Amino acid sequence: MSLSKHFDPDELIASLPDCPTKDQPRLHKRATFLYTYGSRYSAGTAIPKFEIPDQGSQPGSIHQLIKDELDLDGRPNLNLASFVNTYMETHADQLIMENISKNLADADEYPALMAIHSRCISMISHLWNIPKGQTAIGTATTGSSEAIHLGGLAMKRRWQERRRADGKPTDKPNILMGANAQVALEKFARYFEVEARIIPVCEESHWCLDPSKVRENLDENTIGIFVILGSTYTGHFEPVEEISNILDKYEEETGISIPIHVDGASGAMVAPFTGAQGKWGFELPRVHSINTSGHKYGLVYPGLGWIMWRGEEYLPKDLIFELHYLGGTEQTYTLNFSRPGAQVLAQYFNFLHLGREGYKRVMRNALSNARFLSNAIEASGWYTCLSDIHRKRGFYGGGIGKESVKGSVNDDNPRVYNAGLPVVAFRLSDGFKKEFPHVKQASVSTLLRTKGYIIPNYNLPPNVADIEILRVVVRESMSVDLVDRLIGDILQATEILIKSDEVDLAALAVPTNPRIEKRVQSMGLDRRPEHDMDSKGIMKATC
Repeated sequence: MSLSKHFDPDELIASLPDCPTKDQPRLHKRATFLYTYGSRYSAGTAIPKFEIPDQGSQPGSIHQLIKDELDLDGRPNLNLASFVNTYMETHADQLIMENISKNLADADEYPALMAIHSRCISMISHLWNIPKGQTAIGTATTGSSEAIHLGGLAMKRRWQERRRADGKPTDKPNILMGANAQVALEKFARYFEVEARIIPVCEESHWCLDPSKVRENLDENTIGIFVILGSTYTGHFEPVEEISNILDKYEEETGISIPIHVDGASGAMVAPFTGAQGKWGFELPRVHSINTSGHKYGLVYPGLGWIMWRGEEYLPKDLIFELHYLGGTEQTYTLNFSRPGAQVLAQYFNFLHLGREGYKRVMRNALSNARFLSNAIEASGWYTCLSDIHRKRGFYGGGIGKESVKGSVNDDNPRVYNAGLPVVAFRLSDGFKKEFPHVKQASVSTLLRTKGYIIPNYNLPPNVADIEILRVVVRESMSVDLVDRLIGDILQATEILIKSDEVDLAALAVPTNPRIEKRVQSMGLDRRPEHDMDSKGIMKATC
């Protein structure tokens, strides 16, 4: 969630220019709503934006006011930047609304909800191959960020306990992760005072954690390794089994045992249904904990994550709190306390409604659509994919100088292909850049935004940051028809850019002069080519 700042309405009004400009009309930052539509009997009533009003208004009027303001939001189905699920069946919607007031923290009042929570823990642990004879322990969270922090904290505390038992210092813990790590992993290290050893990614490691660099970064202070099952950059699965083998050998040589936490925010709900390469779950003794986002490929609305440990012994008892003040006795290990329980019910609904076969159909259909999109945009010759889910297992491409990569296949069996998320990460080909040097990749993203798509263009991690990628996340709600339209719109936008000259493309440029940009921001204006400039290069704003 983005941080927001307090507004002082009086200061806001005082800061507005005496007369509006084309880019900053006064009404845009007015401190009150002057509302007529939807409130005809109180027309002209001022409703403050940044302070609670002294008097309330009719609920219908306020509903319409807020609904209209939310029209400015994008269309969820065209937001191809996000992994977050935005669709559930009508019966699930109804179930959520019927239970929206239930508090997951109150086990005494909602025993049936807690029983369903326990069933979900059992179902997920079986899905992640908990060995027979072991009893997994876990909890629902607000998302994968909280789950990652809980998993990392448990690893840190177990490391501290071992060090104290051996009479060794505990002041310099470190944890390993690839440079492609999602920000939540780095947040854990910063918030809980653990040195983050960020391992550079490269083309040979498929833009993920490089196993060849793991051994040299380990020492007695390493509390664990975050291994990502589904990179947010390119969708690749990091090789959990290979890294587990490296740690096994390290323990044989040094006697130091280092655990793995699998960040399966997206992939832990994809891999079980699509045939991941190698072992990655609790069948590997080195894997102590796994997290996922129920609100991603778990197909639930936002606000749900899960974390599981392979047994109670992997969750230190001093991290578990016993509570009595809600009527009964409850044990809890979460960063928050009260939270909605409806999403847990929605997850249970999906498990029972879809079953393994239903989830398999959903995930395989998403991968099929992502492969179709990958093959189509590569066939244009204008783009090459860094994601590899459309290539035969063992074939990889998308690096510099790799415009045409053998290995594309057409098969319904997902095991034929490289494993990964239904993500298409692509860039302008080297041949295209050479032929049309005036076209900037970021402009493709900008033009697609005019059609309602949100397709980010961003740099790969720091050591390979000279490579920009466009990325499309294919979710359940992306139909074949939408994929067809998207392909056409991507190619059309590219063709428009090809035919445009540098003057036309200046409209899509990012300001590069810091002095002008600072002055523009201080005026509350955006830089646009149509603005007149004065002799000093500063935009004129006329009334």
